[in-house]
Amino acid sequence: MFTPRRSITRQIVQRDAPVRRLDWLLLGPALVLSGVGSLLVWSATRNRRGLTGGDPQFFFKRHLLNLVIGLVLATAVAIIGHRRIRAFSPIVAIVALFGLFAALSPLGSTVNGARAWIQIGGGFSLQPAELVKIGIILCMGMILSERVDTGDLARPGDKAVFWALVVAALPMAVIMLMPDMGSVMVIAMIVLCVLLASGARARWMVLMFALAGAGAAAVVHFGLLSEYQIDRFRAFADPSFDPGGVGYNTAMARLAIGSGGLTGQGLFQGEQTSGSYVPEQQTDFVFSVAGEELGFVGSAVIIGLFALLLWRGIRIALHADDLFGTIVAAGVVGWFAFQAFENMGMNLGIMPVAGLPLPFVSYGGSSMFAVWMGIGLLQSVHMRHAGAFKSA
Repeated sequence: MFTPRRSITRQIVQRDAPVRRLDWLLLGPALVLSGVGSLLVWSATRNRRGLTGGDPQFFFKRHLLNLVIGLVLATAVAIIGHRRIRAFSPIVAIVALFGLFAALSPLGSTVNGARAWIQIGGGFSLQPAELVKIGIILCMGMILSERVDTGDLARPGDKAVFWALVVAALPMAVIMLMPDMGSVMVIAMIVLCVLLASGARARWMVLMFALAGAGAAAVVHFGLLSEYQIDRFRAFADPSFDPGGVGYNTAMARLAIGSGGLTGQGLFQGEQTSGSYVPEQQTDFVFSVAGEELGFVGSAVIIGLFALLLWRGIRIALHADDLFGTIVAAGVVGWFAFQAFENMGMNLGIMPVAGLPLPFVSYGGSSMFAVWMGIGLLQSVHMRHAGAFKSA
């Protein structure tokens, strides 16, 4: 059960949190992961002339540009503050929802069987589902915390939980039509973490699992998944299924990771990576570059950086001064944790291929912008915590 801890005095004092309250143990791992990601993306694409147009540094420079834009967005979010952004949560959610409909319209484009992208010209594209993750966290947080943060209730009422789930269900239903099951799984984890952090009654979690099962059955019954996506699950259940087709990506990724050994073959020296044997290696399978070229040690460092980032996020959620801050931080942590686990898991063959990028590391503007806005939200919650000066 959540008990409001923020007083009116704290609200006034913390209104404009100084930059020196930044959580550097949160920011540091995110920056290092993004920096390492730029090198891995460079290694994965420098020999792919068909993708780079003859410029070996094309994706490297684009990745750095995406990082700079992400840092600007994170800074803006942290300065504005999650409490001020709270009032604009419905606008964020509505814009994201319209983006999903645009992706399903003639403006959208299909990649790997999912019509989840909007082409905006100049070789740039946007994936609205990434903004949806931010919108759902903010909107659910606003609904669930409204009467708790004012002191009217000790925890969210059933009516608030119901409408919060409705807010999450609408974009999830649209994303299923694309179909983009990877994003659906991430959003489902976000919703679960938000409900747990809010202190909602346990029966809502039971209902959520029941609805998830019913939804999965409906997806199969009505044939919402493409044959290609069904084959991905078959390849996960049976690694010997179609090794030259749908199972090829995972097989080559595991081969690349296994060839790295303890310390790796060296950056830019990986035989599988240099030979462009692993498809989508700059996005979905970027972890295979780390496994081959940096080895077990380098891969373990990447996992350790994620662990440090998630630990700081959990700590921020636990020490937030209001329920809204707790929910926002918990939603972001759940998002990062599940997406990182799923991406690394599908590279290792222990999770089905779901087309999810590795946060901060994989190439992709939409993902980079979204995860850095998530960092901005975490920093905002931390900076406006009354004990931020003393936190370690």
